[in-house]
Amino acid sequence: MQSSTEIKHYKILLLLLLLINGTGLFIDILEPDGALYASIAKSIVKQNNWLNLYAYGSDWLDKPHLPFWLSAISFKIFGINAFEYKLPSFLCFIVAIYYTYKLACSFYSKQVAQLATLIFGTSLHVILCNFDVRAEIYLAAFTTAAIFYFNKAQEDKWLKPIVLAAFFSALAIMTKGIFVLIIIGSGFVIYWLFTKQYKEFFKLKWYLFLCLTGIFILPELYALYVQFDLHPEKVVFGRTNVSGLKFFFWDSQFGRFFNTGPIQGSGDIFFFVHTTLWAFLPWSLYLFIIVFKKIKNIKQYKASKTLIVYGSACIGFLMFSISKFQLPHYVVVLFPLFSIITANYLLQIINRVELKFAVIWQNVVFVTLVALIILITVFYRFDYPILVLIITSIVLIFFFFVWKEISLQSIVIKSTLFSLLFAIFFNGFFYPSLMQYQAGMQAGKWQKKNLPNTIIPMYNCNEFSFDFYGNTPIGLENNLPKILQQKTNTFLFTSKQVFNRLNRDSFNVKPIQWFPYFHITELNSEFINKKSRAATLDSFVIINCQKKY
Repeated sequence: MQSSTEIKHYKILLLLLLLINGTGLFIDILEPDGALYASIAKSIVKQNNWLNLYAYGSDWLDKPHLPFWLSAISFKIFGINAFEYKLPSFLCFIVAIYYTYKLACSFYSKQVAQLATLIFGTSLHVILCNFDVRAEIYLAAFTTAAIFYFNKAQEDKWLKPIVLAAFFSALAIMTKGIFVLIIIGSGFVIYWLFTKQYKEFFKLKWYLFLCLTGIFILPELYALYVQFDLHPEKVVFGRTNVSGLKFFFWDSQFGRFFNTGPIQGSGDIFFFVHTTLWAFLPWSLYLFIIVFKKIKNIKQYKASKTLIVYGSACIGFLMFSISKFQLPHYVVVLFPLFSIITANYLLQIINRVELKFAVIWQNVVFVTLVALIILITVFYRFDYPILVLIITSIVLIFFFFVWKEISLQSIVIKSTLFSLLFAIFFNGFFYPSLMQYQAGMQAGKWQKKNLPNTIIPMYNCNEFSFDFYGNTPIGLENNLPKILQQKTNTFLFTSKQVFNRLNRDSFNVKPIQWFPYFHITELNSEFINKKSRAATLDSFVIINCQKKY
């Protein structure tokens, strides 16, 4: 498949995966998390307040500041829109590719590094994260960079790598929390223990790393202290005396892990096993095979520096799996490590039977995707179904008739085609079509065009995208009589159910504009089918309320 030093067509494939992931930049922001985070970043710029995080005018305490700061900087420079919200994350995606390459080169060959970047960039959940932007791509980039420089610091000239490792570790901490140090450092601890390098635990440079990391996260600590610890009277999570620093160091991390914090969940130890099976497509089966082989032959394993990659990946995966608070996107931070492990396995395949099995698996995954696209196209009824089918047919022909040979070259190119088809269909047709049912976004755009200077609070509802796409600061209201005591006439945004319950004896209520609604992150067959879709739809409405005299 490759020359002695390079993967064939690597630069073309790399450019293609950048284009694949770049398609997500041009789609509107998805509810709920993405729209909430974009709204928070928007409030930073509108209020010119970079220390306090607000959602709908109220103090917000959940995630660290860095992703919001980066989006706010983008808004400040280029303007407030969906593209600029996603741009910093996409730039960090490029950073993640770069450090995946650099980290793989540190432990393996240039070929492994090239293949690892292609695997990472074409993984299904990475493509989704470049469309539905939250914190995962930021975290993958900063964590991978930190591991790379931490490894460089094991060499004689360690001062600059230590500073850079601490810097990127701090960025990761200010993205998701203190737990990322476990992912960054666990592989090295396991390697030192396994190779009996006990002296490493007493070297001052590692303690310098911790000290520098602590210094670099001071902006986050200061912001939390100013917003919360200086104001114990603020009501957060339904109570007062909430410490932002305590939440950052304990409740948001270990509180979720042990289910003792204000934000709780219910964990399933196998959750990330089946999550990885779909999220790391089309590469997931190869990852599971190599992990199974390593476990099976663990007695014959001879320690090498590659244990650092396996150690961090395994400890991170186990940590997520036994946690009581689990969400599918958490595992993306480990994808650079998974990609390196998978790339090394694929480049070692010399058994034709094993190679044929890998190709068969890939064909099954691709055919499943094509079948899914055809079914959705037929039942959903897009505006341009023929175009969808033509594009799918062209990719299908290339997949099965142009690259027919059983080789690693074929696997890499076909996997890229898989991701290309997925991105074209879902980012180019499916999700843009779904956005018409994101009522908050549509209402925000309508308000910006038709009532640009009118403040329209959300009444007994919570649609994050309405706040981001609207033109004025939008708050939450739940007491209509109190609102109309201050003014006799007001506009509100609310759900159909709340609208139907409003007291017509006390208020004149006039619907101004209706917006169809469906929770598009929880799709079902009834909604996908155009014939039964109408029965699944709810609606939201902008209303005008007047007090009766």
